[in-house]
Amino acid sequence: MTENQEKNGLPTRLSQAELLQKANALPLCPGVYLMKDRAGKVIYVGKSRKLKNRVSQYFQNGEKAVKTARMVSLVADFDYFICDTEIEALSLENTLIKQYTPKYNIRLKDAKSYPYIKVTAEEYPRIIMTRTRQADRGRYFGPYSGTATVFSIIDTLQRTLGLADCKHRFPRDIGRVRPCLYYQMGRCCGICTGNVSPEEYGERIDMAVDILRGKTAQVRRRTEEEMLRCAEEERYEAAAAHRDTLRALERLSDRQNVVAAPDAEQDIVGLYSDDICSCISVFYIRGGAVSDKSDFVFGRDQLTEASDMSAFLCEHYRVRTYVPHEILLSFSMEEEELQTLSAYLTDLAGHKVVVRTPERGHLRTLARMVEDNARERASKHKEALEKDDGALLRLAQLCGLEVYPERIEAYDISNLGSEHLTAGMIVCREGQFKRSDYRTFHIKGVTGTDDYASMREALSRRLSHLGDEDGSFATAPDLILLDGGRGHVGVIRQLLDEMGLDIPVFGMVKDDYHKTRALCSDTEEISIAREQQVFMLLYRIQEEVHRYTVSRMDAAKRKTLKTSSLQKIPGIGEAKAKALLTALGGLGAIKQASVEQLAAVKGIGKRDAQAVYAYFNGEGN
Repeated sequence: MTENQEKNGLPTRLSQAELLQKANALPLCPGVYLMKDRAGKVIYVGKSRKLKNRVSQYFQNGEKAVKTARMVSLVADFDYFICDTEIEALSLENTLIKQYTPKYNIRLKDAKSYPYIKVTAEEYPRIIMTRTRQADRGRYFGPYSGTATVFSIIDTLQRTLGLADCKHRFPRDIGRVRPCLYYQMGRCCGICTGNVSPEEYGERIDMAVDILRGKTAQVRRRTEEEMLRCAEEERYEAAAAHRDTLRALERLSDRQNVVAAPDAEQDIVGLYSDDICSCISVFYIRGGAVSDKSDFVFGRDQLTEASDMSAFLCEHYRVRTYVPHEILLSFSMEEEELQTLSAYLTDLAGHKVVVRTPERGHLRTLARMVEDNARERASKHKEALEKDDGALLRLAQLCGLEVYPERIEAYDISNLGSEHLTAGMIVCREGQFKRSDYRTFHIKGVTGTDDYASMREALSRRLSHLGDEDGSFATAPDLILLDGGRGHVGVIRQLLDEMGLDIPVFGMVKDDYHKTRALCSDTEEISIAREQQVFMLLYRIQEEVHRYTVSRMDAAKRKTLKTSSLQKIPGIGEAKAKALLTALGGLGAIKQASVEQLAAVKGIGKRDAQAVYAYFNGEGN
């Protein structure tokens, strides 16, 4: 047992003087430090080009920011790593933050890859959403902050330029399908009619590409010139079509927020922080206009000092996979820190990247605008927090809870007869849904439609992971809510007793209209009819857990139905059906695939591919 351990096995906490003495013994070189609490858990990871100076500042007497003081008050000891260069320290800091997920570090939530807009390399190109960039001659734009933005842009381009919105492949399907309603409405140029050549359609695609690059003004100019030329040649129908396109482009330009020079491509990062929360806003400027933006809100514990921003920005651009040539900051950083960050991002991007804080002029005004956006977003978050805090405190009073219900887990059961028996679990943390912690339990040990037994199996499987070292299941909930009455609560209360756990459990009782009207224990009912804040919180939770559980059950049902429909094809069993669905991404893609594409799926032979193609297309190949 080392000197840093007490008799009970827990590390002792070094005094402030001892921590300062240890910090003063550090070398004056680049490195990374790990702050640990009494249990030895890493609660903060930081870096510095001079370890001694940076770490000793934490333990010196003097005024500190509230968040920093809160973190330092929990530090029992620290470790450190010496690095050769500042870039090496920055890289190691990012690695350790991902490894330990410390409570006080700002970090990106786990998410799918950012979406891109792709213009395919086909005779008649398509504009689609994708999450991966491939070396396939396609043209990619983005990344964007979310799929809603991507689909909105794609829809605007299709409506403005008359691009095809269907899932048909051209020229394969020319003459094989009838023109759709969009063609009759004038929203599609109608490739399927055979009257649109690849060259004519290519011109429309080139205009879409220019718009995606921020060159809307050039597209408008070119369209106006073509309209006038057609009018001079007395091709009035073509001139009218160009006129309509020009009007749509003008409406599109009116909606774009032009903030910089036409060729400007830069990201602007704004930061706002107070004792309650912090927000980082990023505006993405492409072609001189704000093409997209992202807001990242962090809680009251996470530190957002300038030194913490380097690690965040490195991870942000690593996930996005695209880094512009210039990144502007609304806050100040030390010159050495800016140079290190620029060098790191330059290496990541493969081209020179400059990170700087504009001091004056138009760029400084832009940076302040983004900072104001961060302040406004944080303000809205605080308003929601205050409302949720009040509801959670009142909920704790009504239920007689001993602790503030920071983490609430809610469960529901859904089934289709005796098939697809599914339990859904959602998590509400500090009044906000934490979707990354949602889980689905496919019930396997229950015969028939016994909801009580199904709920017991789901909770048993979930609570068996409380001893795990990592993961969302390692944390015990402060409150368990069940979509059910006293019977459900009694079953789970018994399970908790058997497992030696003391976690409050209540059922969410519905009225005749399927709306939450009360909470219940296994012995009593608690009315929430006059508790508006509590009612709205529980209503949101009950609706969300029901929505999530039903959606997961429906997904399992649809998967089975798709597999079943494929199994009607001679020679296609369950294994081959699953292989086709997995490889091609769904039944719709299978219907549109060629024999060669089908045969390229592992386990699918030429004869199987011909059978599948014939089944959906009425002919072989």
